[in-house]
Amino acid sequence: MKKITLLVLVICASFTINGQTADEVLDTYFENIGGKENFKKLDGIKLTISINQGGMQIPVEVIRLKGGKQFTSYDLQGKTLYQGVFDGETLWGSNQMTMKAEKSPAEDTANHKLTVKDFPDPFLDYKEKGYDVVYEGKETIDGTETFKIKLTQTPKTIDEKKVDHISFYFFDTENYVPIAMQQEILSGPGKGMVSQVTFSDYQEVDGLYFAHSMTMGAKGQPGGMVMTISKVELNPTVEESVFTFPEEITEKKE
Repeated sequence: MKKITLLVLVICASFTINGQTADEVLDTYFENIGGKENFKKLDGIKLTISINQGGMQIPVEVIRLKGGKQFTSYDLQGKTLYQGVFDGETLWGSNQMTMKAEKSPAEDTANHKLTVKDFPDPFLDYKEKGYDVVYEGKETIDGTETFKIKLTQTPKTIDEKKVDHISFYFFDTENYVPIAMQQEILSGPGKGMVSQVTFSDYQEVDGLYFAHSMTMGAKGQPGGMVMTISKVELNPTVEESVFTFPEEITEKKE
């Protein structure tokens, strides 16, 4: 009986330490990047980005607002395309073949609505969002020692089935900022693979710090899409019309 009691105490202590360590990492993270209260004051963020894809530079503009509205546009061969635009109810983007705006499938839209509370950071007030965070020890990423944090968010629906929404963030043990995020791809051609986003070049913008360089690709695979952020604007003035799905107007015949 004493051995069982001791084992239970060890397990409970382990969970407590992990929980405290995870919150400790996150508290230091927010302190280092400008403070939780200052991030809570944000109403929106606008990013000016250049993507290097196959040696070609693609200009991109991203807008994210409190409440979930978002907008991404990019110029490709002289044409402006839209991706992942959300007006609060409708998720839409451009069809690259027809160049026309198309609404996303209902399942994609429903999954996106689950994440609208993540602005400006999914870790901010994560408990109130119903998320779970666990510290999983240290791990070396590209030669840098990191704290590995497991983030479990609201389950998604994929092909009409509920699936766990889990991602892993790796915080530099020196500066306590994320340098990588990994997540299993749940659908599409890359299903089953692990995607990885790396973050670097943290710079200060009006007292808050943001990564100004990101690389997106598959874990363990060479290359990847390099994104360089040249400008970060906080609380930008944005016309509501940019989020609205452009309904086609059919001219009446005389």
